Amino acid sequence: MKKVKITVIRMACYKDLIEKYENPIEHACDMEEGKVFIANGWEKPVGFCDSAWDTLSPFVMALSHGAENFYDGWMKNKKSAMLSCNDGFRPVSFLVEAMDEDAE
Repeated sequence: MKKVKITVIRMACYKDLIEKYENPIEHACDMEEGKVFIANGWEKPVGFCDSAWDTLSPFVMALSHGAENFYDGWMKNKKSAMLSCNDGFRPVSFLVEAMDEDAE
């Protein structure tokens, strides 16, 4: 099983939607652009957001087992996917990539 690299690429924040629809919360997200996580198959990396993992985990599992070319050529790197968490107020975009067996 291959390890899978998960990189935080971009974070957005829709303050107008937060103001209009969200109840105030003290802490929403621990992600930072450029932060890298390594997933070992189906195992969620330590410190990774539970909600984001719900979205990414099927792709991580597939990539760790050798899947590639999602959606018939969607990605330039066929062993990757660009995905976002399901937070409509503060979506985070992640690049998910299968790692070469000898890369760590």
